[in-house]
Order: sequence, then structure tokens, then C-alpha cells
Amino acid sequence: MDASYVLTVDGPERRGLLHALTGLQVELGANISQLQQFDDHIGDRYFARFEFGVPTENDPGLDGVRERFGELCESLELNWQLWPAGHKRRVLVMVSKFAHCLNDLLFRARTDDIPIEIVAVVSNHPDHRDLVEWHDIPFFHVPVSADTKPEAEARLLELVDEYDVDLVVLARYMQILSDGLAAQLTGRAINIHHSFLPSFKGAKPYHQAWERGVKTVGATAHYVTADLDEGPIISQQVQEVDHSYDPDDLVAAGRDTECKALSNAVRWHCEGRVVTTGRRTVLLR
Repeated sequence: MDASYVLTVDGPERRGLLHALTGLQVELGANISQLQQFDDHIGDRYFARFEFGVPTENDPGLDGVRERFGELCESLELNWQLWPAGHKRRVLVMVSKFAHCLNDLLFRARTDDIPIEIVAVVSNHPDHRDLVEWHDIPFFHVPVSADTKPEAEARLLELVDEYDVDLVVLARYMQILSDGLAAQLTGRAINIHHSFLPSFKGAKPYHQAWERGVKTVGATAHYVTADLDEGPIISQQVQEVDHSYDPDDLVAAGRDTECKALSNAVRWHCEGRVVTTGRRTVLLR
């Protein structure tokens, strides 16, 4: 059976990039099963994602493949990542009172719908311990107050290190991360915002939406940055509504968009389909 790999690259646009990258794959006898690429003519940058299989007799192993592509990408001034296809990322989920996004991720992980292993769940409330432990996942109750916030965030970082976490997912975790913590988790923390950003920020967004008579509700999944709810957007979902929806109806409709936007963002990140470029993302799907 072929050894399958995923390669993502981005860097300055120049002639011959695709030829060089596919040429090395030909040298390995590889079969390319997926290829997505994007030329950003405004930023003059090139983005690409390859999924390819190398026959066993030609496979130099993960380290060998990385060495070959590392040398090539360095010569082409490309940022790059390469890992085995289907590799499960180690995910720590953070949650508060609302469990719908947590429950959705637990189900998708358990059924291998998305390539993740949820290795721990952290909450500032004890409510969902039974749910999490039913899935045989460690649950940590880490209360947060104005006085204990530094200690709580230090505990979180201890767990990130202890469980060798690749990605932190804020699944309706209703605490603002400090600038320092956001900086330490740059590029490896995703938040779901219960609004179609940038509209209706702050408290009770669905009530704000109802007061304005909106005709859609939505949700936004984005990377965590020190600028609250201003991180690069990965996924957004919307649902049409009308005048017959009261605020509770909007909340119920919004839950579905939150679950879908967040699961898409986690899936695309863990499959190596998201590349950040400034305040934006490129999705190689």
C-alpha cells in the first residue's frame, strides 16, 4: 500500500513552482490524489495543497520525504508543512455552559468524521463532566474569576503541554483570553462566535438581531488573536429566518450554524486546508 502524505506550501509567486513541486513527486513515483492551488495576484503569493501517495518501494519514510521537500521549498522561498495523510490532530476543547458545539465535536471525533483526537476538555463550569467522561476523555474544571484568571490560564497551558495539544478549540467558551495567552496560541486556537461577524458583537447577539429584524442568522469560526473576535475568519454559516422568529427561535436556529461553522473550521485546519495571510485566510478545498 502506498504511503500517503499531505504537503502545503505558500510563498512568493514565481514561474515554475507547480512544475518543481510536482516534479519532485514524480521522482518519488508518487500518485497525486488531490491538488488545490491559488495564485493571489494582489499579494503576489502562491498557495497550494497536495495529497499524494508514494509506492512502498520508493518511500523514504516521513523524515526522508520531509528532507527532500524541505530542500526544494527552501530553495524556492516557500513556507511548507508535510505530514502523513489522515493524521489525527490532538485537540483540547474549552467550553462553558452551552454544550451543543462540544457535543457535536465529540460525536464527529468519535465517528472519525473529522481527523481529530479530543485529548481533554477544559471548562470554567462543572456541568458537562458526565458527558465528557462518558466519551472516556479527561475533564478539567478550571474556574475563572478576575482574581484567578492568571492561574487559570497557566493551568490551561500546563494541560496543553501535558497532552501535547496541536489545536485548542473554544466551543462556546465564554471567557476572554488574555493578550499573552492569545499570543502563545497564535495559529493553533479556533473560536466560534455566535454571530455572522462583524455584525452584532457583544452580549445577546441574537436579541440584537431580532431587534433589527434580520433575515439571516449566522456564526463565524476564526483564529484567536489578541483583538477580540477580529482573528482571521476560517468558516461562516448563515440560515434564513423571517418575522415569525422570536429571540428563542433565533437562538435555536443559530445553534446549528455554530456547530457547522466550527466543525468545518476544525476539519479544514486539521486537514491542512487553511493558510493565514495577513488578516485573511486562504482555504485550499
